[in-house]
Amino acid sequence: MKIRKVELEAVAAKPIQYPEEGLTEIALAGRSNVGKSSLINALINRNNFARTSGQPGKTQTINFYNINGDFRIVDLPGYGYAKVSVTERQRWAEMIEKYLTSRESLKEVVLLLDIRHEPGEHDKMMYDWIKSFGYKGYIIATKADKISKGQWQKYTNIIKKKLGVTNNDLIIPFSAAKKLNVEKVWETVGSILELQDEHADLDRIKPEEE
Repeated sequence: MKIRKVELEAVAAKPIQYPEEGLTEIALAGRSNVGKSSLINALINRNNFARTSGQPGKTQTINFYNINGDFRIVDLPGYGYAKVSVTERQRWAEMIEKYLTSRESLKEVVLLLDIRHEPGEHDKMMYDWIKSFGYKGYIIATKADKISKGQWQKYTNIIKKKLGVTNNDLIIPFSAAKKLNVEKVWETVGSILELQDEHADLDRIKPEEE
């Protein structure tokens, strides 16, 4: 995909701060420090556009990135970071849940996992939630440059077994540092957007057919 324009359209802690509904939104979910911001930077080929930090739990807002004026990538706060108060973790959880359950523009939720580690309890809960709401269940397995390519299958099989993933093609090994599988992720984004275009076309046709 050719990137013409990228804009951090909104930094939101509550729904009143969200951008207007309308553009298709693809949300990125995952544990703190799993690499959501790094993924965004790699996709748009900019080093520090999406704010990254070596400190887990840094993203405390929902960040809406407008891509070419065509769709949004939405960076959700990371979950599972223990070194904050229970109250603060609860606030983040409520912020994420409110967006995920109320946002009409949200069309897909992609789960990011560190390929090197077996998914934990929070990852399992998030993946089950994603599937229960009818989303496809795409997983981007980050930091794939930290293991040899020959081991990718072994580690993706662990993810598949732990989460109950039924299709190997839904798991994409990825590295922001080495730009591994950037095109594969863009293909996935493209397929999500094409599916939404098809649904929109059907919605426009239905009234005439009836």
